Amino acid sequence: LNAKAALFAIDKFFDDHQLRLPVMISGTITDQSGRTLTGQTTEAFYNSLRHARPLSFGLNCALGPDLLRPYVEEMARISETFVSVHANAGLPNAFGEYDLTPADMAVQVKEWTESGLVNIVGGCCGTTPDHIRCFAEVAKNYKPRTVNKEAIEIV
Repeated sequence: LNAKAALFAIDKFFDDHQLRLPVMISGTITDQSGRTLTGQTTEAFYNSLRHARPLSFGLNCALGPDLLRPYVEEMARISETFVSVHANAGLPNAFGEYDLTPADMAVQVKEWTESGLVNIVGGCCGTTPDHIRCFAEVAKNYKPRTVNKEAIEIV
């Protein structure tokens, strides 16, 4: 409901200002049950917000990139638009720090891009500019996920 309220506010702002800008939507899978913070599956999350016709739908944070993979695959299967992933550098350790190095995470980014699952890759908790540089180096070697351009409202 918070995301729907945010999208309503965005649309109102756009209407009030005769403006349209691209909107990206991203949700968090909180644990290995595959549910978002509100208890939705990836598919339910997507279907509850797809009416907004965002530039991209994605997943972020929560699980490390290896555990996030099946949900990224699900989003890629159902999404009519670009797919984004902003994974964290693993789960926090006992000191609240993140242990996955840029090279560790690049393995997963390579697999996502090589498999054609994503269009946008970034980082979340525990990632650094070095992580992002490494992701870019890996991703440039693969074609982005194929998207039905008519489904995207590009402004």
